[in-house]
Amino acid sequence: MDETTRAITALEEVLALPVGQAAPRLLGSVLRHGPVAVRLTEVEAYAGADDPGSHGYRGKTARNAVMFGPGGHLYTYFTYGMHVCANVVVEPEGHASGILLRAGEVVDGIETARLRRPGSSDRDLARGPARLCRAMGIELRHGGTDLRTGAIRLELGQPAEHVSTGPRVGLRGAPERPWRFWITGDPTVSAYRPAKRLEPRSTPPRPQDVPRFDAPDTSM
Repeated sequence: MDETTRAITALEEVLALPVGQAAPRLLGSVLRHGPVAVRLTEVEAYAGADDPGSHGYRGKTARNAVMFGPGGHLYTYFTYGMHVCANVVVEPEGHASGILLRAGEVVDGIETARLRRPGSSDRDLARGPARLCRAMGIELRHGGTDLRTGAIRLELGQPAEHVSTGPRVGLRGAPERPWRFWITGDPTVSAYRPAKRLEPRSTPPRPQDVPRFDAPDTSM
């Protein structure tokens, strides 16, 4: 077995693990696309139908179909209608589990990454999921790429020595799960932000809902 085959086999073994185990194991791995390579420093795990925070929670659609396929492929999606984020699909086909690539350090092709992210510090080039995709030139069309043999490659690194864990960023579905993993103390890890509070929609009150001045107001 040659070195390339051994590397792919080792990666496939990790991608077959339950998502909560596979995610921290990808820390320190390198994602390559063209001249740019990023060492992953922060990821989040999403467990398909068992996870209200996952894109696969409500079942298979045309948009999330890649998540329901075999592990080892890239799942891409738009966020806020303008930014692309990327996930590594893991576990056997049908599980819809994925690992969001939240942040990393540009280790190759930094000049290209700087051109794609003008005005950014080197630390911040891939510090955040949308920034990572922009720096690497990953677009929505790259969804479905085989990360073992495709134009975008994932190279498994050695296990990170120190890993921290906490709640996922900006998530309302299952926010209590500590499925955000990062390399402890790494400066390229993004800042944690909880989900914004949803304000109740304002609707005109019905007559019987208008509080009387001589009655306690229980509407708050």
